[in-house]
Amino acid sequence: MKTLSPRVRGLASIVFGLAMGVFPALAHHSFSAEYDATKPVKVSGVVTKVEWTNPHIWFFVDAKDADGKVTHWAFSGGAPGQLMRRGITKDVIQPGMMIDVEGFRAKDGSNNANGSKVTFPDGRMVFTASQEPESKRDSKH
Repeated sequence: MKTLSPRVRGLASIVFGLAMGVFPALAHHSFSAEYDATKPVKVSGVVTKVEWTNPHIWFFVDAKDADGKVTHWAFSGGAPGQLMRRGITKDVIQPGMMIDVEGFRAKDGSNNANGSKVTFPDGRMVFTASQEPESKRDSKH
């Protein structure tokens, strides 16, 4: 059985390493791939669940309309490490809390959204999104 030369093994290792670096990047979606910057949402309700896991946190909110009908919302936030660098820990948003969430609806029209800003009853606000939509960044220039 013939063995591969060190040069061929080294080249194969480089190609494999590069491929492994590309796959996670392809799996991670940008804001514009999942959310519609032209469809802002503002939801007030009670936090029912928080998932503080990579690659993005998720928090779930039940919002009641004027007739008492409950709508279940799921909001995606930034990565836990990114939020912690901003001083936002997993204890900031907890089940049972009343919050107002501003963000942008999922392109598929579901009750999923990018939760960009959370406001608490005492007026505190936190920026929970991983990035701003392109339209907001472009308007700053």
